Amino acid sequence: MARVAYNQNDISLIARMMRAEAVGEGKLGMLMVGNVIVNRLKAGCLDFEELTSIEDVIYQVQGGNYSFEAVQEGDMFYNRARGTEKRLAEQVLKYWRQHPAQYALWYFNPYGDCPDTWFGEPFTGQYKEHCYYEPQPGTCESVYGW
Repeated sequence: MARVAYNQNDISLIARMMRAEAVGEGKLGMLMVGNVIVNRLKAGCLDFEELTSIEDVIYQVQGGNYSFEAVQEGDMFYNRARGTEKRLAEQVLKYWRQHPAQYALWYFNPYGDCPDTWFGEPFTGQYKEHCYYEPQPGTCESVYGW
């Protein structure tokens, strides 16, 4: 059983975002980015309560900007997804989760050391250039429940 309901468009959207955000970090880095996307849809808490689809997650606007920088900058997100990326996206949608992104709802590339918190959320670990953060204990229990 898949972690979330999805269709071919969802596979393509996640695949394109994974590539745009983490192609330089290889397959594992792309899987971690994809995991955060699925976590945001599944969480239903904090900044992600209103999200009901993969498309909602990808195109979410917070503070006047898209949540994912790749939507508004560069053209890599807007190129067609390739087969390898689509297979990785399906893995994330179906079952894939791994530390430090396992329960993460946020990631970013600080171009330096990862801070202990990011917008008040605790650091869970780093993979290559990206730092991952999960919700503070007791604030979003649903992220841990699947």
